Formats: sequence, C-alpha cells, structure tokens
Amino acid sequence: MSLKVDSRDKAQEIIDKYDYFLFDCDGVIWRGDHILPKVAETLDLLKKNNKTVLFVTNNSTKSRDDYLGKFEKIGISGITKDEVFGSSYASAVYIEKILQLPKDKKVWVLGEAGIEKELQELGYTTIGGTDPRLTADGVTFDPDHELLNNLDKDVGAVIVGLTMNLNYLKLSITMQYLIKDNKSIPFIATNIDSTFPTKDKLLIGAGSIIESVSYASGRKPDAVCGKPNQSMLNAIKADNEGLKASPGKGLMVGDRLNTDMKFGRDGGLDTLLVLTGIETEDRVLAQEKSVAPTYYADKLGDLFEMTQ
Repeated sequence: MSLKVDSRDKAQEIIDKYDYFLFDCDGVIWRGDHILPKVAETLDLLKKNNKTVLFVTNNSTKSRDDYLGKFEKIGISGITKDEVFGSSYASAVYIEKILQLPKDKKVWVLGEAGIEKELQELGYTTIGGTDPRLTADGVTFDPDHELLNNLDKDVGAVIVGLTMNLNYLKLSITMQYLIKDNKSIPFIATNIDSTFPTKDKLLIGAGSIIESVSYASGRKPDAVCGKPNQSMLNAIKADNEGLKASPGKGLMVGDRLNTDMKFGRDGGLDTLLVLTGIETEDRVLAQEKSVAPTYYADKLGDLFEMTQ
C-alpha cells in the first residue's frame, strides 16, 4: 500500500532519501497557466538541498526554450534548460545518443516546431515539420507535389508527434519515408497519448496521428520517447550519468497512475503521486501492491509546508 505524505517526518524522509526528482508538469507543477500551491517554494527547497530536479513532459509541440518561458510566466524562476526534458528533446537525444544517427543525415518530422528546434540544436537538419510548402495549398491534395514525388535520399530517421496543422500531404509523405528502402529508416514516436488535454476539452493526441501512419505503413515505432515508455527514461539517463548508475536514488512525481507512475516504476525509480491532477485517493489506495505508488500526497507543496 502507498504511504501518504502526511507528516514532517515522512516529507523529510523523501527529501533526504532521493538525489533526483523527476516531475510531470501539468497537474503537478501547474494547471493550465496557474502554478499550484507552494510549488516554487518546494523546488527552491530541493535545490537548496543539492537535489537534481528534472521536468518531464509528453508535449512535443514545445521546445525546452518554450518551457523556460512558461516557467517564468507562472512565477518559477531559476529553471535551466538542462532541467527540462520534453518528449521533443527526448526524441532528439534518443536519435543522437542511442540511435547515433550521423549528423550528415536528415530527419523527416511530422510534428511541430518544438521537435525541429531540439533536433537543430543538436546539429541535425530537419525537413517536413513546419515547412510552409506543406500547407501552401490548403486542403487541396496534389498527388504530384514536389515533396511527395522527390523524397530526400539523405533522410535517416522519421519522427512523428502531435501535429496541429495536419493534412493528407503530410501523412502521405511520412508514409513514403516509412516504407522506403524496405522499411529500414528508423521510426521514432514522441509519445502515444491518444488525447491532448486543453483547458476545457480533450483533443486528438499524438498517438492518434502516429497510429494513422503506423497502420498505413505496416510499421510500429522503433522507439517511443514519451511516458510511460522507457525510451524516454533511457534518453534522460543518457543525459544524467548519476541517475543511470543509481536509478534507486530517483523519485518520479506525477498525477497519473498509468503514465507517470508506470514510467518511474518500470525504470527502477520510486514514485510519488500527487492528488492535484486526475487521480483520487480512493483510486490510489485501490491499487495492488505491485503497481501502487511508493508514496502519495495531497499536493507537491506538502514537501515544503510539512518541513517548515
């Protein structure tokens, strides 16, 4: 059964025990554009205790720079770029450090600017993505479009993520690369979330788009770089040697049992579920021991409030 963080001793035990704190963002750090109670103070407390903090999110439409802007906007200062690990950056790191794709190879992107920015910062040339030629004709599809008929021979990988301005041309070109050269080009998915939550509704998620090109090409992604898949944690560990060497010193903090908690548990980390997102205390307590979070708390800010 999960232990509830409901006393000073339990909160202090968590702070003392772990060196690496991995945080989901929406439902843990903020809701929409509003910071959750005592989050900034908790992060400051952890940093003052020389803890490594990492922010892990499945949203591939934003780059790390975009997230730094959001942290500042909601009132959290002092966050650095190497502390932010979205699925766009995780995918780029996976391609560079695990796939070890040569820098003279290009990456075809079915996705938004966040993926392009992270790949380009690592020295890769991207094609597709936000190229205006892919949307210049609106919804009219041309089977003789130059990008559909003339595939780039230097493309060495395909990344697919959430795509807001989706059309038949983008899907069709992506399929061509996936079936090219006897289906040998690596196929990377940022994350497979079926839906994308906004302030007041659910929209189509990256997983629904990935499933479309996957079904058409007869291929499953070679790697998925978003929670709960371990390709994302492997990319994080590739950037953090200490966590790689001692995963037991890491704590995954999130608000979802089936993504955040599974992500940490499968990677050898302990887990802390906060009740400021989608889960309830009854659901947490109903989990079998093998899948229950290590700890749960009413909110992340309890680590600060209970130790003062």
